[in-house]
Amino acid sequence: MTRNIGIDIVYIPRLQKLLDKGETAFFRHTFTETENRLAPQGVQTAAYYAARFAAKEAVYKALAPLLESHHFDLRMVESLHRKDGSPYINITPEIRALMEQAGAEKILLSITTEQDYATAFVVLE
Repeated sequence: MTRNIGIDIVYIPRLQKLLDKGETAFFRHTFTETENRLAPQGVQTAAYYAARFAAKEAVYKALAPLLESHHFDLRMVESLHRKDGSPYINITPEIRALMEQAGAEKILLSITTEQDYATAFVVLE
């Protein structure tokens, strides 16, 4: 049964601008160590980060209305890819606790990028 949904869109050039300026603090304070380590170098870096940022926001939008407290550290949400390339949310103990509070057993994630935009869609089941 679907508990809630969340969607977010990110303008990729916004992340490219941060990369160009060397704004490393944003990336350290928003993404997990694993996400930062797996980031590709080169022309796909901004798209990679934009997709992950959209995923974090989509998870927040799906979970927040179902939680008592809306305090949410985006680093709790870690999006990774399976060997087949499909994205998923790594269910950490922190996310598991929020899912239990929200009455959700699964987080389903879809990510897409097209030209200047990255979009993520989340379903809580």
